[in-house]
Amino acid sequence: MKQKSNQHKTGFPPLADTQSKLLILGSMPGEKSLSAREYYAHPRNLFWRFIAGITRQEIPQNYAEKKSLLSAHHIAVWDVCHACIREGSLDTAITDEIPNQLDQLLDEHPNIKTIAFNGQKSATLFHRYFRERSGYTYLTLPSSSPAHASMPLAKKMELWMGLEQFI
Repeated sequence: MKQKSNQHKTGFPPLADTQSKLLILGSMPGEKSLSAREYYAHPRNLFWRFIAGITRQEIPQNYAEKKSLLSAHHIAVWDVCHACIREGSLDTAITDEIPNQLDQLLDEHPNIKTIAFNGQKSATLFHRYFRERSGYTYLTLPSSSPAHASMPLAKKMELWMGLEQFI
């Protein structure tokens, strides 16, 4: 296993509880999120807008409301990377990653049966370090990051809305 250096940036613990059924995996929090100590804190990141759409709720205005919305709809959030070296916030800049203990999380949260990847990088990193489990549904969604602008918002929302059936 790789050793963490003082150059590694470290992510957050999972947002999950015993009722979680859907796990949304990112790659690693960006600079704004790390600074704010909140998942998906960049104001142009579409994550919370997508979650509001899936749950048919208003977009939460503060982090406590955001976490409550996830919990109320049995959605867990984490990242594939526990730590990595990355200049800036782009997924393409992630190097020397150290994975989170995803197998342990799944063992401790047996109601989670769907894993959705927030972007291709999280899916790629997951498959580098973990095996898919039998009985789980795996979905790769377009990234909610503002850096992923090649797909129209309406198409992204349509694809994310497919998660509605898993909550």
